[in-house]
Amino acid sequence: MNKEEKCCCGPVVSAGCCSDPSSSCCGSRPDSQKSIVIDFLYIDLSVCERCQGTGATLDEAIEDVKKILEAAGYDIKVNYIHVQTEEQAAELGFISSPTIRINGQDIQLDVKETLCESCGELCGEDVNCRIWIYEGKEYTVPPKPMIVNAILRHIYGNNAAQDSQKKGKVEVPANLKKFFSKVKR
Repeated sequence: MNKEEKCCCGPVVSAGCCSDPSSSCCGSRPDSQKSIVIDFLYIDLSVCERCQGTGATLDEAIEDVKKILEAAGYDIKVNYIHVQTEEQAAELGFISSPTIRINGQDIQLDVKETLCESCGELCGEDVNCRIWIYEGKEYTVPPKPMIVNAILRHIYGNNAAQDSQKKGKVEVPANLKKFFSKVKR
């Protein structure tokens, strides 16, 4: 077999096509599928230490993987979404703050929360915010390797479990309803 009959995935089956039709190499995916959209949803960046820390860690993680993703042909777009009302939370399917989604999929399927003192101070009520579970430990801010791994897993791994996530409008949890009712923006 000569060089023209091989590609990075194996033997060429037909012109411009790899032996694995589900492969994302060799231009077999349309350009629109070679983009990564990362959404960072939060309720407060002025006071909430968890939201601030998660945003900073997300920025660091993106910086670390950006060159790899660009070299692999992916465009990266990051949206910072300040969720300000119960209605907006329902429309976004926002059930816990902070949240990181990659192409619409939450990086952590299970939501666990604990008391967030900084958000409680902001609204004058006890409010719970998300904690992150990584390698069996709980964190108030996701570790950078957790975010990096989630991004790479989304690109190169199996996301079958995440594909089953609910999308669209949801019932806003009582915890967020309480926060939004106390903090009028």
